[in-house]
Amino acid sequence: MTSGTDQRTPPTLAGFSVAITAARRAEEFEALLTRRGARVVSAAAISMVPLADDQGLLEATRSLIDAPPDMVIATTGIGFRGWIEAADEWGMAAQLLTSLGSARVISRGPKATGALRAAGLREEWSPVSESSAEVLAWLSAADLDGKRVAVQLHGATDSWDPNPGFLDGLAALGAQVVGVPVYRWEGPSDVAAFDALIDDVVHERVDAVAFTSAPAAASMLLRAGERGVRERLVAAMRGPVTAYSVGPVTSVPLDSAGVPTVAPDRMRLGALARLIAEDLPAGDPDIAVAGHRLGVHASAAVVDGDVREVSATGLAVLKVLAEVPGDVVSRQDLLEVLPAAGQDAHAVEVTVGRLRNALGAREIIGTVVKRGYRLAVD
Repeated sequence: MTSGTDQRTPPTLAGFSVAITAARRAEEFEALLTRRGARVVSAAAISMVPLADDQGLLEATRSLIDAPPDMVIATTGIGFRGWIEAADEWGMAAQLLTSLGSARVISRGPKATGALRAAGLREEWSPVSESSAEVLAWLSAADLDGKRVAVQLHGATDSWDPNPGFLDGLAALGAQVVGVPVYRWEGPSDVAAFDALIDDVVHERVDAVAFTSAPAAASMLLRAGERGVRERLVAAMRGPVTAYSVGPVTSVPLDSAGVPTVAPDRMRLGALARLIAEDLPAGDPDIAVAGHRLGVHASAAVVDGDVREVSATGLAVLKVLAEVPGDVVSRQDLLEVLPAAGQDAHAVEVTVGRLRNALGAREIIGTVVKRGYRLAVD
């Protein structure tokens, strides 16, 4: 846990850029990060489609009223609440709750538990991991054989199942499974904005990308594949772009793609924001150079805590110098990172001069005569 001093001085994200993919509570998440100094790039990776008018949901509800289940498994808070709200619109809420009230009730996690209790139902058990896999492991044939089990489904799409093998696993233990499709996920409504966010990750223009739902992670990988940049996206998230996840369930699509993730102990938005604020600066510490503290990040430079306006070419040069702090980098090597073809060594001198001015401390970059430039590390 953090100390009293840490609580008085929150960790800063000044100069860091974070991409967020949230469809719900995006503004709240962005505010949590910008309050800590981060530059946030936001684009919803998915859109949630409620199914209050869906025939499948209506039929499942009627079926469970006519033949009450022996067990009900709630997987998400928003999904279970949406189901009760839809039943209320149809004038069936009281009947549905009476039917469910006679069943054993399993909750997949705290949010589902809250929705169940708000509806007057009491859960028998909930897994610590908040995962469907643990629910399946906890149940046995003695619990399920010949039993009618209602499962509030968790936003499946045609291309991705958030709980692979869960329904089949219940059926294998003898359950008669009744799936309740309360809502589903689709691709983003603003595809152009989402593509731009993917490009920011692919081209390493952000320091981190944060996921608050498994469908969002799956959607990013799917869209990158459609655009032919999936391998580059995965490579970026295995390298300089840190992938943060709200919890292990959200991490599943990324785990399958070989992308390492960092997640908080508690699967909450506030906990995720705090984790990013603590972990990101720790993984990319400042450099002590010429009496200053220099931070070199994906899209910004920070000198003594102040974010400096540095051009794209200047930042590219600074990143090369920061890869080998104190070592000399030749003009020819620096020339290779400048975007315009056909330039000569003079272009490097001009870029370095402008960079020194932008940093506000010219002494940060030293000149080594006839050899090149270096960071003047302490």
